[in-house]
Amino acid sequence: MIEILGNPDVLTRPHLDLATVEMGGIGLGSAAADVPRHDIVEVLSPVVARYRGGAGDEGEYRDHGGRRLTFDEVLDHTVRADGFLHRADKVSYKIHAGTVVGFALYGEDHHLSHFAGLASYEAFLAAFGTPDRVREDEAYGDLMGYDLYYWGARKHVRWDAWDNRVCLINLGDFEGNAGP
Repeated sequence: MIEILGNPDVLTRPHLDLATVEMGGIGLGSAAADVPRHDIVEVLSPVVARYRGGAGDEGEYRDHGGRRLTFDEVLDHTVRADGFLHRADKVSYKIHAGTVVGFALYGEDHHLSHFAGLASYEAFLAAFGTPDRVREDEAYGDLMGYDLYYWGARKHVRWDAWDNRVCLINLGDFEGNAGP
């Protein structure tokens, strides 16, 4: 298995067998319960109707009936069902039916800083290759960025046109990653 966090250049491949990679020691198809609990600082889950501030036990989670849920209750539910497990270092795991089905890296620091040398969209394309689909993101007539999809890697990369940087990479079972 290739550890993505130790070999970020693997993320530039337009064709990637996701069965050969892992993130933080967790491969796609792993049980969500295998994600180290001590690494998780925030959880997104359908059991949560409202969430307010903070990471881990500092956050306040409420269910659809208004009952307060502990962080551990939300985490336990998510690793058995659906949702997202977020680490402090801007790494997330997408969970479906208790199984890890996707990875995400985001933010300008930590792991995506590896791509900081790509100072232009053209340099980005030279490193990552030609995508299968490109969607321009515009707001009020300004180009905000590009969403690029590489179906051979089941990958989505977000290029921030304002800061000229990669700001998101997700792999696996995310909308648009497998093609139309």
